[in-house]
Amino acid sequence: MSLPEVLLWRALKGRQLRGLQFRRQHPLGPYILDFYCDAQKLAVEIDGDSHSFGDRPGHDARRDAWLLGQGIQTLRLSARLVLDDPGDAIRTIEAFLDGEYERVG
Repeated sequence: MSLPEVLLWRALKGRQLRGLQFRRQHPLGPYILDFYCDAQKLAVEIDGDSHSFGDRPGHDARRDAWLLGQGIQTLRLSARLVLDDPGDAIRTIEAFLDGEYERVG
């Protein structure tokens, strides 16, 4: 796992976020999700700078569309957000769960 993933995992593991169980590196179809919460049908992906270049934006969009077809919403967080303030990343996930954040898909 990357450093941003490690930092976020520390805040998600053990049902620390609202009692929800998150899995890390969860396989689903042809993909490996950074974090997945089955109860909320939510994938949380940590995107580094490389996700902005080349074919990555298109790949990510296809992946998100495939997941949405499976009933799973994707929340993409920048690695910089997690590195700068893991607590802010958690608040962003909470806002997403509360419907107060623009959803992908």
